[in-house]
Amino acid sequence: MKKLVSSILLTFALVSCAGRGPIGGSTGLQVLSSAALPAPTIDDFKNVERAYAIGPYDKLRIDVVGLPELSLVEIQTDAGGNIAVPLAGSVQVAGMTTAEAAQLISERLRAAYVRDPKVAVNLRETVSQVMTIEGQVKRPGQFPASAGMTLLSAVAKAEGTSEFARLQEVIVFRTVGTQRYAGVYDLRAIRRGAYADPAIFANDVIVVGDSPERRRFLDFIQLIPLLTTPLIIALQNN
Repeated sequence: MKKLVSSILLTFALVSCAGRGPIGGSTGLQVLSSAALPAPTIDDFKNVERAYAIGPYDKLRIDVVGLPELSLVEIQTDAGGNIAVPLAGSVQVAGMTTAEAAQLISERLRAAYVRDPKVAVNLRETVSQVMTIEGQVKRPGQFPASAGMTLLSAVAKAEGTSEFARLQEVIVFRTVGTQRYAGVYDLRAIRRGAYADPAIFANDVIVVGDSPERRRFLDFIQLIPLLTTPLIIALQNN
């Protein structure tokens, strides 16, 4: 029994120590380790200081100060990015920031003889500005890329990492202009405050790596016949 256990653990240790291939290698892909990726520019998705551009089917809230009858708790843009505002009529807001949309609606209301209208537009939900998260998370998919989103909050959107996640190998893919980037991050280090939680933008793709070592470990311990003395093995996350 002891020889069997020792043999399995030795094999596991040797396999676990085997190096993993380097990340990257694709033509035109620049890999950055634990460093902040460049932020997208306005040409990438019309982003101005992270105030996302409004797109088709986004849900907005429009408040006209002192005029609740002109305010809209929730309104969804159509396929062309248009909304219908009382007195202002049909307003195309696609490609605008919320501040720009508020200014345009104010101008339309002023033209409709509303005196000094003060308008605020807030983005309630976006389907046109999304980030993608896949790999070893509990709920992979596409999620709205809200302003102020970070890597940790993005992972939380996907209900956290799975049992086999390789926390020190979380990759964020981003295109800025014509340059493709891949940022490699360690979630454990971020949680410890070793470095800042990186910002996540619309169109980013996050891939949480897989830990084959953890899978092999679980396979190994299933081979050990624990008939008498319990065997407790602690495995650090790989």
